[in-house]
Amino acid sequence: MTRPARRTAGPGLGALAVLLASVLWGTTGTAATFAPQVGPLAIGAAAMGLGGLLQALLAGRGIARGRAELRAQWRIVLVGGAGVALYPLAFYTSMHLAGVAVGTVVSIGSAPLASALIERLADGRRLSRRWMAGAALGLAGTVLLCAAEAAQAGTGTGAGSVRQTVVGVGLGLVAGVTYAVYAWAAHRLITRGITSRAAMGAVFGLGGLMLVPVLLATGAPLVASWTNAGVGLYMALVPMFTGYVLFGFGLSRIPVSTATTLSLLEPAVAAVFAVLVVGEHLPALGWTGIALVIACLGVLTAPARPVRVRARGGAAPVSRPRATAPARPAPTPPGTPDW
Repeated sequence: MTRPARRTAGPGLGALAVLLASVLWGTTGTAATFAPQVGPLAIGAAAMGLGGLLQALLAGRGIARGRAELRAQWRIVLVGGAGVALYPLAFYTSMHLAGVAVGTVVSIGSAPLASALIERLADGRRLSRRWMAGAALGLAGTVLLCAAEAAQAGTGTGAGSVRQTVVGVGLGLVAGVTYAVYAWAAHRLITRGITSRAAMGAVFGLGGLMLVPVLLATGAPLVASWTNAGVGLYMALVPMFTGYVLFGFGLSRIPVSTATTLSLLEPAVAAVFAVLVVGEHLPALGWTGIALVIACLGVLTAPARPVRVRARGGAAPVSRPRATAPARPAPTPPGTPDW
């Protein structure tokens, strides 16, 4: 006789939080088009700099309570803060040079592979077949989106445009690596007993401090008009502050490689907003890419199916859940407030 199979919970709230964060991040390229006078360095420094400082302010008490643990992990905090500071500068400059869609696709599309490499080298973590299948679908979708948007971008063949595109794609790869670095650093702090709010506040607060000189040097256009100031505040408060609060919540519950793969939703959202708000046209190839990204998200978030394992001695088979992702992080110590 066989015991009835039970379905196990999927990534759940952690995955949902990352998906919601990705939707918010997907609005940044469209929002930036409303302030064309503001350069990419100023936009990036305002978004991540102010957003990071707000993260630290929100997590002030948690950082104070966990200061001894954070001090012991200062190298990880420093690496994560440097990633936070470099990411927006590379990301927004990549979009400026290569185009919003191409810059977003390269930056976010390269992050899952960078995360997988970091987890493999730093943590010795093995990736499941399910993750590899989902990542393959997501990367295929982002490549199609990139190809579709590049075809729509125009036929500029001058050396300058080619050089700009190449540099933009290169900076997109830098953005993908730095995104994976600060996500890994925050996750490592969380798994070592620091609350997700304190970990995100420390990493993003340090990164925000590093971006203050860039903001002071380049941010004059942000205060030149109410529209520019509104765009800067929106970028800091909604996609960056709120988005990374959600992302930190997700990182406390799912692995970094899964979180960065789920964030492949961002370029799909960016493309849809570009069509609906900016008025761009997305060909059939681009919609096919979006469909593949959605399929990737379905693979990664669907509940796991149990496998049947026959017990020794003729006992009835029992159902065990498939291992679909690396083990969840260790819970925070009892009595430590988190979210």
